[in-house]
Amino acid sequence: MEFNKIINDDSIKVMKNLPSEIFDLIVTDPPYKTITGGDSNGKSSERPKGILSGNRKLFKHQNIKISDWMPEIFRVLKEGSHCYIFTNVLNLTEMLNEAEKAGFKLHNLLVWEKNNCTPSQYYLKNCEYVLFLRKGKAKWINDIGGSKTVHRFDNIIGNKTHPCEKPVNLLKFYIANSSNENDVVFDPFAGTGSAMVAAEELNRQYFGCELEEDYFDIAYKRVNKKIIH
Repeated sequence: MEFNKIINDDSIKVMKNLPSEIFDLIVTDPPYKTITGGDSNGKSSERPKGILSGNRKLFKHQNIKISDWMPEIFRVLKEGSHCYIFTNVLNLTEMLNEAEKAGFKLHNLLVWEKNNCTPSQYYLKNCEYVLFLRKGKAKWINDIGGSKTVHRFDNIIGNKTHPCEKPVNLLKFYIANSSNENDVVFDPFAGTGSAMVAAEELNRQYFGCELEEDYFDIAYKRVNKKIIH
């Protein structure tokens, strides 16, 4: 199978046509439900500045079920390998339940502490959660003495290419800890390709899928590889 490319296609469809256990690591930030800080506009309501009324749909293809793709990422991941999945508090329970149903075991719950906050009526949100999962027997990370569960990397506030873009250095931290050079990193929801960039900078191979063409085109330019439609 050819690696080092990003495919502009539905990752669930793509994965169903892939062989089992071909990837050494999965790092992904899947589309999931998002909410605002609350909808109350009554007289006693004091809405923090920046909160919008009503739920927001950030992407064209956001309404996919976790249960549709979780078993597939488990199947294509090699035995004895790690998987990192970003999530928020609203989806944390369902994400973990579906991961365990698929066969994953939870290694740890990681926290990315951001340097900006999302307005909220229920404590300002300044972090995201990452399910650190394993397939099969426990596998040590590469930096067992210097890696903590809370990670502080600069957030991308100014020149974002994607609403949920993650810092490349954060992704490099996970990839460096859970893979070796020439291993293959898979991101089924690649966005604008940050995980692919991180993998390439660490001399890993990569394979990604992104359904929204605008984001796919940006990802292609970032990794400068052949476009696969």
